[in-house]
Amino acid sequence: MRGPDKQKTERARSLRKVENDAEEALWFELRARRLNGFKFVRQLPIGPYFADFACRQAGLVVEVDGSQHANNSHDARRDYYMVTNGWSVVRFWNGCVLQDRGRVLETIVEIVENRLIEEVRSFDLTFVPARRSDHDR
Repeated sequence: MRGPDKQKTERARSLRKVENDAEEALWFELRARRLNGFKFVRQLPIGPYFADFACRQAGLVVEVDGSQHANNSHDARRDYYMVTNGWSVVRFWNGCVLQDRGRVLETIVEIVENRLIEEVRSFDLTFVPARRSDHDR
């Protein structure tokens, strides 16, 4: 019988306590099904990683990054793990969340409603859709 991983649960709880201003602002918009009825959770363990926010229904991980994440090889490995395990990943800069939250939320809605399905890599947005297996295509 499989139960909760107590170590991961404690790590997720500790991560929730140290969220930055951008994460706090975005969580206010995502929590309690406020974004078009989609349920998001914070600090969801996925394999060895923790997603800032995740929507299981849409298979979406939302990351809010500071400048230390620019061209970060760890993030590239993390994203690869997520997308090969069925999760799409979208990354926003902290500044975008704080300065243009409406656009950030609209982008998330476009993804969860399958209106944005192609990979995007730009200065202020990265979206990597999940890799679908051949039987899903």
